[in-house]
Amino acid sequence: MATQNPIEQEGTYALPEAQVDRFMFKLKVGYPSMDEELVIMQRMAKTQSEVNIQPVLSLDELMQMRSTLDATFLDEKIERYIIRLVDCTRHPAKYGLDIERYVRFGASPRASIYLSLAARGNAMMQRRDYTVPQDVKDVAHDVLRHRLAISYRAEAESITSDDLLDQMLSTVPVVES
Repeated sequence: MATQNPIEQEGTYALPEAQVDRFMFKLKVGYPSMDEELVIMQRMAKTQSEVNIQPVLSLDELMQMRSTLDATFLDEKIERYIIRLVDCTRHPAKYGLDIERYVRFGASPRASIYLSLAARGNAMMQRRDYTVPQDVKDVAHDVLRHRLAISYRAEAESITSDDLLDQMLSTVPVVES
């Protein structure tokens, strides 16, 4: 887990793509509200801040959750959907998308692995022992946004990786035709 400040801030440097790809998710977290920031300040603006951490689960519970995740069913049709989505980040024209000028390079095979794990995790959090295509769609942005490298042209036109992923998710068929 890591945090990343805006690149414009002094002393902040972008990680190499090979390192960024090793993170499973890139979650977008905005600034806290003023009330939330007040609570943060009140808790942490002390020379000896009190950090009281309580475990939320035991090691045995964590290992059981991992076993449950591994047992969560992922049909081959959904696996193939994941593969098509990742392939679309590399070859958008193959899926009828005219966006190649906005993509420097697409997602690596690690994206397929993480989409599979995250989709099964999403299903598990919905208390299901099987995945559905919506599970893949629900986690796709968080898994793929940092793996889809956008071009300078995309940046100049204020097009983000999330914008391109929206197009891919609405275009790539869930079931092969």
